[in-house]
Amino acid sequence: MLQAVVQGILMGSVYGLIALGLTLIFGIMRVINFGHGTFLMVAMFISYFGITYLGLHPYLTLLIVVPAMFVIGYATNRWLIQPVLNKEQDVREPISALLLTAAISIVIENGFLAVFKADYRVAKSSFSGETIQLGSIIINTPKLYAFFLCAIVTLLFYLFMNRTEMGRRIRAVGQDRNAAKLMGISVDKTFSIAFGTGMALLGAAGVALLPFNQLYPAIGSLFGTTAFVTVVLGGLGSIPGAIIGGLLIGIVESVSSLFVPYTLSPMIVLYGFLIFLFIRPSGLFGSPHDW
Repeated sequence: MLQAVVQGILMGSVYGLIALGLTLIFGIMRVINFGHGTFLMVAMFISYFGITYLGLHPYLTLLIVVPAMFVIGYATNRWLIQPVLNKEQDVREPISALLLTAAISIVIENGFLAVFKADYRVAKSSFSGETIQLGSIIINTPKLYAFFLCAIVTLLFYLFMNRTEMGRRIRAVGQDRNAAKLMGISVDKTFSIAFGTGMALLGAAGVALLPFNQLYPAIGSLFGTTAFVTVVLGGLGSIPGAIIGGLLIGIVESVSSLFVPYTLSPMIVLYGFLIFLFIRPSGLFGSPHDW
């Protein structure tokens, strides 16, 4: 049981980081990004090419993946999503933008499928098969590294949001975009930076995932679904909720695999999630008054 809890915490930290980008985008822009999982796949492919063709250490690809994903996110919002938002300025949660992100996801995923086929790829590294034994607990080394990477990125994100001028601008726009505009803040630019930051967080999660996951064009749908469950469980727009929700899902998924086949553990997670929503529809840290 202790082994399962530890493994669940390690994997849950990655779930939390994936959900962090999604909840940031929703919390600031009120846009549900249905392409979140697909963008994760893009980040993993960039990291894979950095490892395979440039010979970089898996975690050194962060220097390429994070800036690249920020640029992709900034450009996606600036040229595709923002024009739609501008036409629905008075709509709290624009449905057109939601449908647009779903369309972007379909186009990107099928484009990658056409170019790279459905083959499974593995990024080879010197530590891929290593384990660390602490007493009776055996820890997968890549997952342990992923946990530390996610913790560091989360801490840096917290400092960015609370200790920098841009972070304060992003939070101001999320609280009241009209008041922020009156204070001289460019809402459109802030939206693009927030979307780019969410994609950068996703890029870091992709780098953390790649050393212990196979890569294929449809992998985004798997982690995208988990990210949505995590965000709703923690409370839409809640950053602490995304982190704690990810850890809870990781633990439940890991512990339930002790009692049912591993392929059925996602079913346990989803059933538990539905039961929780009946008890607290707003999530762990969501406000019931938002609905």
